[in-house]
Amino acid sequence: MLLELRGLDVRYGGIRAVKGIDLEVYGGELVCLIGGNGAGKTTTLKAICGLLPLAAGNLYYDGAEISGVPVFARPRRGLVMVPEGRGIFPQLSVAENLAMGAYARRDGGIAQDLERNYETFPRLRERRAQVAGTLSGGEQQMLAMARALMSRPRLLLLDEPSMGLAPLMVMKIFEVVNTIASQGVTILLVEQNARLALQVSARGYVMESGEIVLRGDSKALLEDARVREAYLGEHID
Repeated sequence: MLLELRGLDVRYGGIRAVKGIDLEVYGGELVCLIGGNGAGKTTTLKAICGLLPLAAGNLYYDGAEISGVPVFARPRRGLVMVPEGRGIFPQLSVAENLAMGAYARRDGGIAQDLERNYETFPRLRERRAQVAGTLSGGEQQMLAMARALMSRPRLLLLDEPSMGLAPLMVMKIFEVVNTIASQGVTILLVEQNARLALQVSARGYVMESGEIVLRGDSKALLEDARVREAYLGEHID
């Protein structure tokens, strides 16, 4: 097991945003976390990567309790997040953004990884000298994902990668998610497009009001009447 949450509580001021959840991700898996706005999905990811403190519970990564590990140290352990809204450096070039993804590395494989990312995202190669803030929304999402991959993650947290993108670009982004997973990177995907998230993942969790209310095989969740009616827009008689 690469990631394990046990009784995880997260609070915003006096609000209990995440309520004692349990969640597991095994090495090599692509797991999704779906739910409506305000369900606690992004809060959960922020707690995992250290941007929010835990109010209660335990967070295990690669068998070790990491709730006390500083946020800046977690990427060095291979735990990396692509945030909602992309979070690129808009004044830097595409190439400079990618270099920032490898800032903590001291190995000799950076150039090789850069070339692999340009093969995965050919549009970034074409625009490598362009200022990142002038890219389209889809190109910025590609850049955010490629920058994260430059750190050689073992666990990649993806927060709403399809948000605000045109349908064709959404399909491209999900093709890339599949490609990344096929390369052995473990992925925890938070996504409001429940159908796509369940189609690309092996297992899924459904979150409502800070709690995990359903979990299981993604194919089974796609057929679950509650999921179909609440998240897939289907009316079940």
